[in-house]
Amino acid sequence: MAHKILIVDDAAFMRMMIKDILVKNGFEIVGEAADGAQAVQLFQDTQPDLVTMDITMPEMDGITALKEIKKVNPQAKVIMCSAMGQQAMVIDAIQAGAKDFIVKPFQADRVLEAINKALS
Repeated sequence: MAHKILIVDDAAFMRMMIKDILVKNGFEIVGEAADGAQAVQLFQDTQPDLVTMDITMPEMDGITALKEIKKVNPQAKVIMCSAMGQQAMVIDAIQAGAKDFIVKPFQADRVLEAINKALS
């Protein structure tokens, strides 16, 4: 059975890029969210195996959403996605419980490596 992934990014183009990589590699996309508040709701509704989470978003940022998801399910697996130059935020995310982080623009092999490592 395919692992279920929830994709969270405020940029539709970025969601499409990561979705494309994952679908081609046999993952099932159970939802897409454009902000952290949507992400928390969709996480509860879909119970994904893993979440890819952008850091900088409107409404609720990715780190706050990560903390909310961890309250819902402390075992939740979340991989943060960030643009270059957000190292401080990445450290905050790891401390908040993120499994890993991937840097934009996405490299397919790096995305798959991070996700497979988090799911194993």
